[in-house]
Amino acid sequence: MNTSTGNTAPEALIEADPDVPTVRIVREFDAPRELVYRAHVEPELVRQWMGPDSIGMEIDVWDIRTGGEYRYTAVRDGVEIAHFYGAVHRVNENEKIVQTFGFEEMPDAVSLETMVFVELPGGRTRLEGLSVVYDFESRAGMLASGMEVGINEGYAALDRLLASLTGAEA
Repeated sequence: MNTSTGNTAPEALIEADPDVPTVRIVREFDAPRELVYRAHVEPELVRQWMGPDSIGMEIDVWDIRTGGEYRYTAVRDGVEIAHFYGAVHRVNENEKIVQTFGFEEMPDAVSLETMVFVELPGGRTRLEGLSVVYDFESRAGMLASGMEVGINEGYAALDRLLASLTGAEA
C-alpha cells in the first residue's frame, strides 16, 4: 500500500506483505546519514518531529543504544492519548537500529523493528524500516491506527528539522 495524505512533502512507501505479517516503510531524506540517524537517537530532536502534527510527545526514557529502552506518551491538547515503549536490541551507529515497538493500548501487537540508514550519493539518506508482528490481526490493527498520517506528517517535520540542522552546521 502506498500512502497519500495530500502533503507536498514526499510520502513514505508503506507496504504490507500479503503473505507475511510485516510492514515495510521506505523514505528518502535530503540530509547526510549521520544527521538522520542523530535525529532518531537524540531525544531533544526526536521530540521535534515524531508523530502526527496534532500530537505532542512526552518522553519518559529515550536510551537508544544496544540494551537500551524507550518509553513515551502521545499527548493531544494536554490529554494523554497513547503510550509507547520498547527494548533496543542492537544499535550500529549511523547504520542500523533493531528494537521492539509496543503500544500499551494494543498490548498483544508488539513488533520487532529494524531501521537501516542507507547513505546515498549527494549527501542524501534512505531510511528502510521493517516491522514484523505476530499475526495478521496485529498488523491490521497497526495499519488501522492512523500510522500512515503519523509517518508522513512526522517525516515532513523531520525534513524541516534536518534542513534547519544542515543550515546550522554549514
